[in-house]
Amino acid sequence: MSSGDLDALLRVTSNTYRGETPPDIAFGTYDGAVGRLVLAVTGKGIVACSFEPENNVFELITRHVGTFIGPDARRLDPVRRELDAYFSGRLRAFATPVNLTLATSFARTVLQKTMAVPYGTTTTLEAIGASIGRPRALRAISNALASNPVCVIVPCHRVVREDGGLGDYAGGPAAKQHLLNVEKRAPASR
Repeated sequence: MSSGDLDALLRVTSNTYRGETPPDIAFGTYDGAVGRLVLAVTGKGIVACSFEPENNVFELITRHVGTFIGPDARRLDPVRRELDAYFSGRLRAFATPVNLTLATSFARTVLQKTMAVPYGTTTTLEAIGASIGRPRALRAISNALASNPVCVIVPCHRVVREDGGLGDYAGGPAAKQHLLNVEKRAPASR
């Protein structure tokens, strides 16, 4: 699906409901300090905050979540405001509920562990492996983090290499370093 096709499909979906019945899945983007993030929000929470191209996320959502997708500022704007507050160092914990429907069972376990890593701190693959009783599953843990469908909000950027190196990140090393710097520079909580 090309970008033009996606735009046309979203226009048709938007024109179909014209405010009468909002889409089941609100779909849009957020342009911020680490680039463009593709957002998708369901009634159960945010299902995507991804560095992947819009078309890829749209296709994944339609395959695994639902097909009544369209723009819905009422559900997207609160997430965008939280991202703005996070990037400015004013938000330490997202209130937006997370929906990990797009993650495998194993990945959900790993991602839930990353959600427990405190703001401004880091952990390692080895520590996550030990905490889930799978200390030798480092490659599987790494793959689970790489496929995180809800980047930034589910803070996989807080997982670094045991030697202190950044390690991989879906948004690239500069994005990961920026996220870690935001958390390091944020004023102490009041």
